[in-house]
Amino acid sequence: MIDLGKHNVLGIEVNAIDYDAAVGRVIAAGKQRKTMAVTALAVHGVMTGVSDQEHRYRLNQFDLVCPDGQPVRWALNWLHGCELSDRVYGPNLTLHLCQAAADSDVSVFLFGGTDEMLREFSTTLGDRFPGLHIAGIRASEFRTLSPSECDALAKQINDSGAGICFVGLGCPRQEVFAYEMRNKIEMPMVAVGAAFAFHAGMLSQAPNWMQRHGLEWLYRLVCEPRRLWKRYLTTNPAFLFRLGCQRLGLLHRQVDQGRQPKTTIRFG
Repeated sequence: MIDLGKHNVLGIEVNAIDYDAAVGRVIAAGKQRKTMAVTALAVHGVMTGVSDQEHRYRLNQFDLVCPDGQPVRWALNWLHGCELSDRVYGPNLTLHLCQAAADSDVSVFLFGGTDEMLREFSTTLGDRFPGLHIAGIRASEFRTLSPSECDALAKQINDSGAGICFVGLGCPRQEVFAYEMRNKIEMPMVAVGAAFAFHAGMLSQAPNWMQRHGLEWLYRLVCEPRRLWKRYLTTNPAFLFRLGCQRLGLLHRQVDQGRQPKTTIRFG
């Protein structure tokens, strides 16, 4: 079990952690019904914080920021000598957590995506983890909620009795949601991005060899060029450039806490 605390990656505090430690922390909080904001960031997720001071502030308030992408793991190893042998990939973290939740009698709530996606995702989890109790599901409205709708959503999740809430709204909306709801939802909120779509069978995952070599972005770019070309062809080079500058001591010498958001977005 590896849990080496948070380390500065381009001004964002990222945990040098493995699956066992991450699962242990989330399950412990879930048993206590203790609020906790958790995410797994790849390069795009880190760069959303680099380019937006308010979002950087949100990310740096998270209890647990896992290194989702191989380049983020490599950054921890290169900059801080963490010697992590594996990343903590959101879709795999979801499965590890569901297995541990089933073993620990901790129920889960699924929030995000469409009704169809949630039905397929729930079926997959039920087949794979017979002991897992899914306390509730709620599709995204794909819009900004009113304050009363936001309170009603938090009440629905809390009243379900779940110990963990998986959030699948996509980056960065899911991180915004977890940040804004951390004082309303009484359990860990785990932002897992494309895990819902992957495990629902609606989005294909890169082959393992591409994942191991940090090429998952290329696979997804080929699959969704119109949507993702700008994300990967601009953020990836910017990430590498800034990483080199941090290594040389030219940029990101310290964690930059960013600027506290002035407004609440309430996407749900």
